[in-house]
Amino acid sequence: MKKTEFITQDLLSKVYQGQYASNKLPNQRQLAKAYNVSRFTIQKAIADLADMGIVSTVQGSGIFINEKAIINPLIFNSLTKTPYKRLKSKMLKLEKRMATPTDQQIFQINSESKVWYFERVRIVNYKIEQLERSIMPFTLFPDLGQDNIEGSIQHYVESKGLKISHYITSYVPMSADEKDVKILLCHKGTPMMKILNRAVLNNGKVFEYSNISAIDYSVTYIRPYNREGQNFRTL
Repeated sequence: MKKTEFITQDLLSKVYQGQYASNKLPNQRQLAKAYNVSRFTIQKAIADLADMGIVSTVQGSGIFINEKAIINPLIFNSLTKTPYKRLKSKMLKLEKRMATPTDQQIFQINSESKVWYFERVRIVNYKIEQLERSIMPFTLFPDLGQDNIEGSIQHYVESKGLKISHYITSYVPMSADEKDVKILLCHKGTPMMKILNRAVLNNGKVFEYSNISAIDYSVTYIRPYNREGQNFRTL
């Protein structure tokens, strides 16, 4: 793990451990001395925390912890910790097709139903890092278009008066195949993460199923201890 990544993770841990009672981090000089690194490295780590919304820097006053950001459990990954101004999507394909048996199972629709299938790449800091292949039910989103796909799917969905409840996500290590190589501009066999995602509405219906191939992917979980679940597993 790079020094910057370690320091970011360590500071994040200490924030959630409540080690900064004043809701304020030590200054950059103190942090550089504590971690035995340059102030430039500290600045990069603080910038990562700021991108996550965990801290904010006030010139001449210090580095302050955002209390609202640490109330609930959070999950940060390579995209969610990147500000939208440094994150872009580009649509590669959009087509309407008849629902396959798998689509019918996922969305609980009949064989006469249609779905949208689209592909897009996610560009982080001007570098293509993810290839996403997604399916959405046509009946819920008849006007889905390029602007929605290259913008925020979440914002588009909730603009329809729908409420997103949660995501069910699986992570599977993989290597880049020939199709991924051409789009992600990497070498065949490059380590990647396959991310399978089901997005669920408040009414329990799945509104999107995504299969994402990601390079340079990282994820950080912050979650409460599930005592009941742990006790059940030991029975």
